[in-house]
Amino acid sequence: MLDPIFVIGTWPAGSRARGSTASITCNGGWGQRMAQEAGLRTGRGLPLFWRVCLVNGAVFAVGTAVLAASPATVSTPVLAREAVVLAVGLTVMLAANGLLLRAMLGPLDRLRHLMEDVDLLRPGQRLREQGSGPAADLVGSFNAMLERLEAERAASSGQALAAQEAERRRVAQELHDEVGQSLTAVLLGLRRVADRAPAELQQDVLLVQESARASLDEVRQVARRLRPGVLDDLGLVSALTSLVTEHAQLTGAEVCRRLSPDLPSLGPDAELVVYRVAQEALTNVARHADAGRVCVDLGPTFAGDAVQLRVVDDGRGLGDSREGAGIRGMRERAMLIAATLTVGPHPDGGTELQLLVPTPRPGDGR
Repeated sequence: MLDPIFVIGTWPAGSRARGSTASITCNGGWGQRMAQEAGLRTGRGLPLFWRVCLVNGAVFAVGTAVLAASPATVSTPVLAREAVVLAVGLTVMLAANGLLLRAMLGPLDRLRHLMEDVDLLRPGQRLREQGSGPAADLVGSFNAMLERLEAERAASSGQALAAQEAERRRVAQELHDEVGQSLTAVLLGLRRVADRAPAELQQDVLLVQESARASLDEVRQVARRLRPGVLDDLGLVSALTSLVTEHAQLTGAEVCRRLSPDLPSLGPDAELVVYRVAQEALTNVARHADAGRVCVDLGPTFAGDAVQLRVVDDGRGLGDSREGAGIRGMRERAMLIAATLTVGPHPDGGTELQLLVPTPRPGDGR
């Protein structure tokens, strides 16, 4: 007999289910509520345990009735023909029992596989609800739970990223207004000192002046990375052009860009996500890919219902490495605007990143 004890694993939002140390059982908490919704321990129909018992009992009862009603007898010792009849009958009973139990418990096996592989940063993973009964009800309850968790994850991620962008904006403003202005004053003072310094100190003053100028450039560069003012002032295409040019200057890699000027309006939130994803992708290329060439493409899809960003490099590729914090951060941003992010090997070697951003429909708030 089967003893259906169901243990449903839980995991932190965004992490994979495999290896989780927390669990929810049918004896309490959410597991009990899900079990009750699915009819596993309630009076809504028969509990699953009794359904399994009844299926097994019905199969053996039918087999016993057929054996009692048939004229067949069993000799002592058992004849070969009688052994064949018994073997066929037992096989039919086991097959019928297996088919009935598979129809009843099959959804639970599919549910287990989904629970092991589900990732809230890849929304839309669902099991198809087939048939009826407690197992099918449990699948429906699990799908509903995934929808709630994805909505909660999207809301919390949106709040966290909004706070992050606000803090970046504040820090960039302070760097520009406070540190930048202070270094500018230092440069002006050094210029006056250089004009009046003795000849033997001129070279030293000029070296200090160049060091201060380099520090000012670095501060401005950090401020631009924290909050790209060109994105607000000139738009997404100009911001990506500046980003790609800066990447080429810093890394020395060959960079090609194909940025369509005729992009549909995405809204400020979506444009910021596209920019941040491109920025993180180029940062990953510079740190990990050891690439000699990088291509950045941005344009509408053939159907015209989305905008696609592609970043392709000819570096060492992903290999068997797991997704790091950078890629998962990009997935969180993509999830906020209902975009689709895929990262994988390019057919010609290296790595290819694609971000598909749906264009807003009339009446959307984006």
